[in-house]
Amino acid sequence: MKRFFRAIISTVLIAVLLFSPYQTAINAEGNNIVYKTLLSPKNKLCIVTKPLAADFSSIHPGKMTELPGYNEDSDQMWQVDLRSSDLTLLDLKGRLRDLTFSSFDSKTRWPGKLPEDFNPQKIMDLGKNPGLGVRALHRKGINGKGIGIAIIDQTLLVDHVEYKNRLKMYEEIHNPGDVAAMHGPAVASIAVGKSAGVAPEADLYYIAETHGTFGENDSFDWDLTWLAKSIDRIVEVNKILPKNKKIRVISISLEIGSWFNGYEKALAAIDKAKKEGIYTVYVGSYNFTGLGRDPLKSADDVNSYSIGLFLKKYPYKNEQILIPMDSRCTASPTGPKDYVFYREGGMSWTVPYVAGLYALACQVNSEITPEAFWKEAEKTCGINKDKLGKIINPSKLLDNIKRLKNSK
Repeated sequence: MKRFFRAIISTVLIAVLLFSPYQTAINAEGNNIVYKTLLSPKNKLCIVTKPLAADFSSIHPGKMTELPGYNEDSDQMWQVDLRSSDLTLLDLKGRLRDLTFSSFDSKTRWPGKLPEDFNPQKIMDLGKNPGLGVRALHRKGINGKGIGIAIIDQTLLVDHVEYKNRLKMYEEIHNPGDVAAMHGPAVASIAVGKSAGVAPEADLYYIAETHGTFGENDSFDWDLTWLAKSIDRIVEVNKILPKNKKIRVISISLEIGSWFNGYEKALAAIDKAKKEGIYTVYVGSYNFTGLGRDPLKSADDVNSYSIGLFLKKYPYKNEQILIPMDSRCTASPTGPKDYVFYREGGMSWTVPYVAGLYALACQVNSEITPEAFWKEAEKTCGINKDKLGKIINPSKLLDNIKRLKNSK
């Protein structure tokens, strides 16, 4: 099991760092990176800085002359990465399979010759849906209103329309980025995004932080000390919030492993937050994992789901609760109105989804605890035609949690 989780860490690390906008600066300057800590002055919560939009045009400079193919036997991520790329010279009518495994964004330029069944805008629209009936909960007013969600992640494009109106605080702790990363806008969207989020009316408190230091030759020394400081900062912020606007959950898209420096400090900070009524969700914090989804099928249909793409490379046991992960469309770091479709997700995408569900649970039952939340999640999970295992059922979960309140 430990080997499995370490494999997950590698996957998450690649996803976070591979196309990070400050990777160029790291390569150029090595250990000379400046890590910034910027907090709200005098605890008057604010957006302390506005990072620049990212530029992903270097993924495929100029006009593409060939479409990459998808190899299901390969361990390579981003095999068909078409973000911010120009495909206008290509005839792709016979490339449906490869295109259905592609990632792309609002700045991708498509040719006139596409397969009839491949509609990029439709795929993005399907990918924005959190799925499994979450939008039906929103229509009932179960949307996270009055609940605070904190996210500790990478540099955020703070003005993106997907979450700008929910962002109540943006701070940085030990953060080297002046340009938005790909990871932050995605996790913020999945948690509180107005079109992609599980809890679109929840308040967002965000800290950009780096879990260690970069060295020469792209090396990275893990240290969770700054993560612990970020959690402590969230606890401090929570103490000045009104009683009806408290932060109830922290989302950290990282496994907090005992082999990392600063592990004990991170656990102590998580325990401190729990005593203040704040649940910290991270990779491995509970027995959940991610679902795959056919990008051409509805996210609300449980039969659209399969084993997550990266999980197909590892032994699969259907003992875990399954959370939507692949084929998600989120805010893109490339512009305040840009979106990006990620065909392959990672555990990073499941964590803010769970945090969003917990915020919904807090809205319907302010006395809910993490233990009771997961107990009811286990009870209400469903299965699909492929009998994958325990797929989260948001509607039944929230019904049960509401009944817990009414039974007292």
